[in-house]
Amino acid sequence: MSSAQTRNEHVFDATTAGFENDVIKASLETPVLVDLWAEWCGPCKSLGPILEKLAAEYNGAFRLAKIDVDAEQQLAAMFGVRSIPTVVLISGGQVVDGFAGALPEGQIREFLTRHGVQPADTANDEDIAPAPAETAEEAINRLQQAIAAEPDRAELKLDLALALMRAGQVEPAQAELDALPANLATDARAVRLRSQLELARALAGAPSLSELQARVQANDSDWEARDLLGVRLLIEGDAPAGLDQFIDVLKRQRDWNEGQAKKRLLAAFATIDDPELVGAYRRKMASLLF
Repeated sequence: MSSAQTRNEHVFDATTAGFENDVIKASLETPVLVDLWAEWCGPCKSLGPILEKLAAEYNGAFRLAKIDVDAEQQLAAMFGVRSIPTVVLISGGQVVDGFAGALPEGQIREFLTRHGVQPADTANDEDIAPAPAETAEEAINRLQQAIAAEPDRAELKLDLALALMRAGQVEPAQAELDALPANLATDARAVRLRSQLELARALAGAPSLSELQARVQANDSDWEARDLLGVRLLIEGDAPAGLDQFIDVLKRQRDWNEGQAKKRLLAAFATIDDPELVGAYRRKMASLLF
């Protein structure tokens, strides 16, 4: 039996102990919408029933994982939750998007549709071809048009900043992020994006991966090369190898560049979607610092 506490067929309470199996691994088969809430949160009480209604209506097209942030503080910390309700969509074992606040039902339907989540009877209709995945450029155009039509919807500007980052447009993404209102500046997605931008900017004008590897091989105390090599490895998809570079600098020269290795590790943790990997390297970092 799953370690999740099942409420009904499509809604369950997620726990720290079962998160890896019930959410991350399960999302490889079916998208999981994570609702981070608390009993004392007024907006949560209006959003929760809408999400549960949609989970029933979509009939298995996604599962709804409810996380009480007071009972599951470790999970809340893992998502970097600053305000609730916060909703995160996990698919294919990765965080793909999310939003903060109690959105109306129509906007939540749009959010699901944007990520290819359709009611099961529609998604399984053999006569309907699945919509092609939206490219970053298409998302930018769509969001710019939506913002022009509804300039007061600040959450669209966060969506645009994320799309710009996916397209590799670092400076425009930073500009949109900096212009966000205070309530969205601390949204989990904004915090994650800020860390991604910090790492991406570090590589402006940096040597290639092979050049950095050669520098480290020639001099394993070339802290700048190790730092940039770690960032390159991280951004190019080899997170463990990148984290190892930062850990090595922290272990051997922890005060280099005003403790930059620690800052890199914290930024990396905010961008990596693997809770087990992040947990393992958080413990390594803590053992070196304390």
